[in-house]
Amino acid sequence: MGDLHYMGVAGTETLDDLPPGTVIPTKYWHVVDDGRIQCDVCPRACKMKEGQRGMCFVRANKGGEVVLTTYGRSSGYCIDPIEKKPLNHYLPGTPILSFGTAGCNLACRFCQNWDISKSREIDTLADEASPEKIARVAKELGCRAVAFTYNDPVIFMEYAIDVAKACREYNIRTVAVTAGYICDEPRKEFYRYMDAANVDLKAFTEDFYWKLTGGHLQSVLDTLVYLKHETKVWFEITNLLIPGENDSPKEIDEMTRWTIDNLGPEVPIHFTAFHPDWKMMDHPPTPPETLTMAREIALENGVRYAYTGNVHDEEGGSTYCHKCGQKLVGRDWFRLTAWNLDDKGNCNQCGTQLPGVFEVSHGSWGSRRQAVRLKDFLN
Repeated sequence: MGDLHYMGVAGTETLDDLPPGTVIPTKYWHVVDDGRIQCDVCPRACKMKEGQRGMCFVRANKGGEVVLTTYGRSSGYCIDPIEKKPLNHYLPGTPILSFGTAGCNLACRFCQNWDISKSREIDTLADEASPEKIARVAKELGCRAVAFTYNDPVIFMEYAIDVAKACREYNIRTVAVTAGYICDEPRKEFYRYMDAANVDLKAFTEDFYWKLTGGHLQSVLDTLVYLKHETKVWFEITNLLIPGENDSPKEIDEMTRWTIDNLGPEVPIHFTAFHPDWKMMDHPPTPPETLTMAREIALENGVRYAYTGNVHDEEGGSTYCHKCGQKLVGRDWFRLTAWNLDDKGNCNQCGTQLPGVFEVSHGSWGSRRQAVRLKDFLN
């Protein structure tokens, strides 16, 4: 897979035509024996001749080095409920400013953000902003965090890291919504600046990863283990269940047992519903019963916080005390319906601590989704 690349950009725009400031040098690459440049950010290890782009579309060989071609450019900004990332144990009820760029380093046939992640059009990148402006606007809009989402932030890690640094100056948190497909050294640097993450564990078989994403399972598992044991990043896992592909009780049992053995019982897992999209229009939507089944297997195996998503299921979307069973945080879609935590984030009935990042009271953003145009704000 490492030799996949794209020549220039769709249409007539070449690397030399990109706006000033959007192309910056990077450091995770090396020259291979035949003179090509190998990108070392993710396990794809794309090898590129001069003017060629990697599989992700946004990293390219320009002037004998790998450059990022989308610094400061976004596919658009939106304020979401943080539960939509999904994160259920991180500042519940608060608004989060979300954005992505173009391209992706995986080739998921079921991609549900394909208009962004599969885009090869620079026109997709409609909004421009410096890291400092993103942080300032997030603060001005009352957002508690900024999310790198819609496509994977590891492919624009230099921009994401600079945004995270700027956000810290405004006491704004940063969240990576990612597939976790990244190499060891860039992984260390990237997560040094992230406060929280949702990692998309797409399946628990190598066959699924190779055939349906063009990637490999082990690299994602390595990221999860690294986050748990080497960082203080709060993270949760999402598992999109696709009928007939990764939704068997056996696979869910194996995945959740691996989670308990390697990550412990406190990492939340979100089982979410697939809908036909991109190149898998021939698969039916995930039945709600499948999500309930997956959640029950996870709970039986010792996962304390298992959720259902992309379906209306208040029980499956709510958080319960693993000790006394009280509903700690009730959720109807993204709207909070119950809050039974004390001012320290403990169950107010039995005192058991709920793992995560909580404040004295929850936010009240609800289920709103608000588009934002950064060009409407002063530089």
